[in-house]
Amino acid sequence: MDAPMRKLILGFYVSLDGKSADGDNGIRDVMMSIDDPEQEEYFVGRLWEAGAFLMGRNTYASMAAFWPGSDHPSAQAMNEIPKVVFSRTLTSADEWPGTRIAGGDTAEEIAKLKAEPGKDLVAAGGTAFLHSLIRLGVVDEYRLWVLPAAAGKGAPLFPELDRPLNLRLVKSTAFPSGVLELVYAAAGEQAPGE
Repeated sequence: MDAPMRKLILGFYVSLDGKSADGDNGIRDVMMSIDDPEQEEYFVGRLWEAGAFLMGRNTYASMAAFWPGSDHPSAQAMNEIPKVVFSRTLTSADEWPGTRIAGGDTAEEIAKLKAEPGKDLVAAGGTAFLHSLIRLGVVDEYRLWVLPAAAGKGAPLFPELDRPLNLRLVKSTAFPSGVLELVYAAAGEQAPGE
């Protein structure tokens, strides 16, 4: 019997009005100012569930400059779990140990990664990269961390789509700070444990 394919989980911090936390709209500052040990512990536990973190070149550059020297609670997971950077121009990923480059067609590279044994894949950042994954239809699960703030401006979580993207809520978790984890699966996908 074949092993099940790994899922691709899109993990994303987002404002109540659906804006990305990676722009200059102040949402990243809100995210960094939240003091919620319960949510932090839970979030770090979720990080350890990843078999690999996937990201675009720009996110890789900023994360590679931050995580290796960080003492943040997420640093150990971010540094120890394998990373895959999607780039057709990057020739080396030596700045962040445990990183490899996927330089081919994104959909084909994702299919290869899903076929490898191991834990699920987590797309970890960069709105443009995440938009490309959504447009390609390769995301199996959306793990949204909704912050208790409205941005009013910024890049939306979802890009313009040719047709509606049907999702179903499989899990929701509320934290004392007002942060919500909402987990959606593509319609037709089984919920965890089913």
